[in-house]
Amino acid sequence: MQISKNKVVSLDYVLTDDQGQVIDRSDEGSTFAYLHGANNIIPGLEQALEGRQTGDNVKVTVQPEQAYGDRDDNLTQVLNRSQFQGVDQLEVGMQFHAGNEDGTGIRVVTITALDGDAVTIDANHPLAGVTLNFDVTVRDVREATAEELDHGHVHGPGGHQH
Repeated sequence: MQISKNKVVSLDYVLTDDQGQVIDRSDEGSTFAYLHGANNIIPGLEQALEGRQTGDNVKVTVQPEQAYGDRDDNLTQVLNRSQFQGVDQLEVGMQFHAGNEDGTGIRVVTITALDGDAVTIDANHPLAGVTLNFDVTVRDVREATAEELDHGHVHGPGGHQH
């Protein structure tokens, strides 16, 4: 069966940056599963997997615009430490959920610098601006269940549990 819209795809993968550093990988002994065509993975990888089938090995380089986008310096700002009420110890690398300025949603922000009471946060995705290199092996392709299609994601092993 070929990978196409509304198919459940199970795969093993290793993700590296351009320096060959491993950024992420599927868990050893289990596969990663997603619903193809439901925006469950980045567009560049999904496009590269279209039409593939069980057993295929795919090596693909995905540019930032087809992954997490380019970095946007406007998403970095300096806040006063007092805005982090209830947090005793702030550290570089800590992440928080923050509301968007226009009130339309929640965004993850990361502390990137501390200087006295000045706290620099960055709302860019950690992989924004990074070229991603995937080495993927397709382990299985199957029809999605009606419930998976209704929910927009995979249920069961390698997928969402609820």
